[in-house]
Amino acid sequence: MVTPKILNSTYNILVALGTEANFLHETVDTYINDAKNENNSKLVEVWNTIKQDKEKHLQMLKECLQTEVKEGELR
Repeated sequence: MVTPKILNSTYNILVALGTEANFLHETVDTYINDAKNENNSKLVEVWNTIKQDKEKHLQMLKECLQTEVKEGELR
């Protein structure tokens, strides 16, 4: 049986999606809450900005993956 191979670029998208999603769903809110609990409004702002940026990155990666699927590159 031949194991289907995945292109490096597609693999990279999948890994990056997982990394970004993990940070957004498991980590960043903890960092924000820690900063809030320490009354560090500047750090709250920084973490919220990073969260927004990562949400944009996640969306960009999802769009790239959708393109890979549509163009048949996901194999």
